[in-house]
Amino acid sequence: MQAQFKIKNYLIFISCIILMGFVFFQTIKHFTMRWNKEDYSYCYLMPLVILYIIWEKRNLIKKIPSIPTWFGFITFAFGISLFWLGELGGEYFTLYLAFWFTLIGILWIHIGWEKIKALAFPLLMILTMFPLPDFLYRKTSVKLQLISSQLGVKALQLYGMSAYREGNVIDIGFTQLQVVDACSGLRYIIPLLILSILLAYFFKDRLWKRIILVISSIPISIVMNSMRIAFTGILYELWGARVAEGFFHGFSGWLIFICALAIMLGEIWILKKISPRPRVVGKIEIQNPKLITYESPTSKSPLHTLFSPPQFIVAVIILAGTFALSHGIEFREKTPIVRPLNQFPLGINEWVGKNDILEQKFIDELDLSDYVIVDYKNRDGRLVNLYVAYYESQRKGESIHSPETCLPGTGWEFQEAGTTLIPTGDGKAVKVNRAFMVKPGQRELVYFWFPMRGRILTNAYQLKIYTFWDALTRQRTDGALVRLITPVYQNEDLKEAEIRLQGFTREVIPILANFLPE
Repeated sequence: MQAQFKIKNYLIFISCIILMGFVFFQTIKHFTMRWNKEDYSYCYLMPLVILYIIWEKRNLIKKIPSIPTWFGFITFAFGISLFWLGELGGEYFTLYLAFWFTLIGILWIHIGWEKIKALAFPLLMILTMFPLPDFLYRKTSVKLQLISSQLGVKALQLYGMSAYREGNVIDIGFTQLQVVDACSGLRYIIPLLILSILLAYFFKDRLWKRIILVISSIPISIVMNSMRIAFTGILYELWGARVAEGFFHGFSGWLIFICALAIMLGEIWILKKISPRPRVVGKIEIQNPKLITYESPTSKSPLHTLFSPPQFIVAVIILAGTFALSHGIEFREKTPIVRPLNQFPLGINEWVGKNDILEQKFIDELDLSDYVIVDYKNRDGRLVNLYVAYYESQRKGESIHSPETCLPGTGWEFQEAGTTLIPTGDGKAVKVNRAFMVKPGQRELVYFWFPMRGRILTNAYQLKIYTFWDALTRQRTDGALVRLITPVYQNEDLKEAEIRLQGFTREVIPILANFLPE
């Protein structure tokens, strides 16, 4: 009878995992599909690594008894709450975290805290299987591209080559090297960081040594990636594009890992020599393990036996209810009808405009629903470029690309960046982002802001907060980016350009209200 009682608990545990699979099916499908991108291809190995670590700890895990507890509902309930926030707010990374917390909660409920502590490291490693949020990935990638290109140019110059950098483009005279996302280093930093964590886990020494090992993986990967860019330029000069962009470009990725691993293993060897840890003789045994005994179900009524332990049943009911509600509630967004942006007027008082278009590859990358680009000129021939991008939805991976992450990658350096107030003429003012940008031979002034369902927002964190809130309360996540750029001409100072851009902004804001929904 005791064996039957335990079998019943195993079956309920399996039922929880199956129900969790149903609840998070789309989430699991999404993050495993993202593994097909080269930036996250390492994720395919992580389940095997996690299973190996668990297998290595199997003897310890067997010695710790499973103690079902209600405390697991702390993380379980938090995970379910995150699921609803992510589902309604349309943010996949929130759903990834919901999946993790719910899984930890189910395990905690069924096997108890002592076993969770024993499994802490492999459970934490599950987080490495989740892709970064898109806005964080883009922002980090652009910054790393700039660092990699800067170091790459320095290395080429030390080698004796003439190299000049403009943003992420390296000019080496006979050709130009484009430092794109694939060369940003993020593709190598994350896997090498994970590798360093695994090395630190198996490196049984003082904590400070393991922390140094993990932290050092970041500068190692950045430097190695910069050397890769420099060697690409050198090979380009010696053997041409076929060698530099063909065999070497593919092989160099593996070379980075081999060299970085060798450096980190060298670090471990050096760290072992510094203040060595005293060797522990013998094995550490678990002292006085807490034992659990299930009361024989024969002394209980059939109904009590069926619902014992009760926390198992409660978890099953919550998961089943979550699955039913998530498939029964209408989640479609109520996107207001907007006027097509291709109807944006080309004549605005003294300003006369000419339409421009984006290449299809940029449209696909930006995930926008509608856009307009117009070059306006006034009577003096002074230019203001207008770019408006509209997104019907910003749910689950689709989000606005801020100029703060895009423009620096094209060579622009922000010398002044902040916010400014634009008087609208009715006694009010609109707060917008302002940046003064320079690159050799060019100066530009840019304003940009994010019209979001009746609000004017100025940063990515506001975008996320209000997208969550409006998705929950209004079933809307639509929004837009408005960007205005004017050159600062050689024969004028910054103040003149500021007056021109402010005047155009006052003209265009009322017109935008006819195209972007409130």
